[in-house]
Amino acid sequence: MFIVYDFIFLIFSLIYLPLLILRKKIHRGIWLRAGLSVLRDRTDRPIWLHAVSVGETMAIRNLFQSLKQEYPSQRFVISTVTPTGNKIAKSFAQDTDSVIYLPLDLSWVVRKFIRKINPSLFIITETELWPNLLTSLSRAKVKIVVVNGRISDRSFRGYRLVKFLLKPILEKIDLYCVQSNLDLQRLTSLGVSPAKVKVTGNMKFDSINQEDFKKERLQLRDKLRLTPDDKLWLSGSTHEGEEKIILDVYRKLLTDYPNLKLLLVPRHPQRAGEIEREIIRFGFRPLSLSQYNAEDNRLLADNLIFILDTIGELRDYFSIAEFVFMGGSLVKIGGHNLLEPAGFAKPIIFGPYMFNFRDIAKSFLDNQAAIMVNDSRQLRDALIVLLNDSLKARDLGQRARQLVLQNQGSTLKNIEWIKSIFSGT
Repeated sequence: MFIVYDFIFLIFSLIYLPLLILRKKIHRGIWLRAGLSVLRDRTDRPIWLHAVSVGETMAIRNLFQSLKQEYPSQRFVISTVTPTGNKIAKSFAQDTDSVIYLPLDLSWVVRKFIRKINPSLFIITETELWPNLLTSLSRAKVKIVVVNGRISDRSFRGYRLVKFLLKPILEKIDLYCVQSNLDLQRLTSLGVSPAKVKVTGNMKFDSINQEDFKKERLQLRDKLRLTPDDKLWLSGSTHEGEEKIILDVYRKLLTDYPNLKLLLVPRHPQRAGEIEREIIRFGFRPLSLSQYNAEDNRLLADNLIFILDTIGELRDYFSIAEFVFMGGSLVKIGGHNLLEPAGFAKPIIFGPYMFNFRDIAKSFLDNQAAIMVNDSRQLRDALIVLLNDSLKARDLGQRARQLVLQNQGSTLKNIEWIKSIFSGT
């Protein structure tokens, strides 16, 4: 069966490669995933943590630090798939640890990685199922743990169709720490033993740090030359099609709210040039913050719109926003994480397409901790309400923050269950 899988995976990869080139998504990590470079030396039975991209990498940071405390003599290997996730992992990994890209799921590539890494424990986030990787780890007698596990509606529909093929792969995992009872039910319906599945919550709530950003807030407001009367509307993780809606709403609001400022944060920073052109078409002047210069005369313009086109700074700018719209939700992308702006007690607005964060979005709406809008008119109306009623805006933000605090603790639960099957080396 795995020979057939290898063949299909290889053919798919070769077909997909030109598409990556056309989209300019080829990066060094893709070649490293093919096994061209793993680690220099065979390591001493490290714990291998895997997170596919940015959100998952940030979520495992606390888990990584807690595991370091539990197993102080243990080395760690952290793998990601995306360059941004790789960069974030390097920001918290220690000198004795290694950060790599996840191997392509081809049997000979996977075996090479496992021989070199020689892990004692493999921890994977969000129920990523790589048949060759999981099978090879199991054959090498490596314990396998899923943390922050979830099965989306779309994945579950597909998994049910291939349940007879999937069940042997799922059985190789020793422990599932999942986000909700629904995820538990879905796994057991696919054939996983209920004894292996523990509901521990969502670690992404734990990744929200309640640090005091007062000094940084003042510095950032000064950087953007915001006056005490200015109100910053941050639209984060936006996708193609959303900027037009946001710019149209912003233009209409400016007549009555001249102190409203807009910061656009595209999900993919490489779209900054495209967004600059869109801003100009709407009659505004764009300023990409990667080109920021304190002496730039554009900072004095009345019709200026900021673009955050750098990686890793969005969280800082959440701290100075008055209102936050989270993108990927007015177009059928599936939404993005609401928890960081919630951690700063910001009033949050999102669109109807939040299927990638279904449970989190539902919790926010059930607790009156966010506003969902269906179109540009509702987005404008929601902003008008928040601009006119500061008490309502503050209450919405406080409810969001309280929801985050109430749901923290998943990381510690996961650690306790990991300790029940792994004692270290």
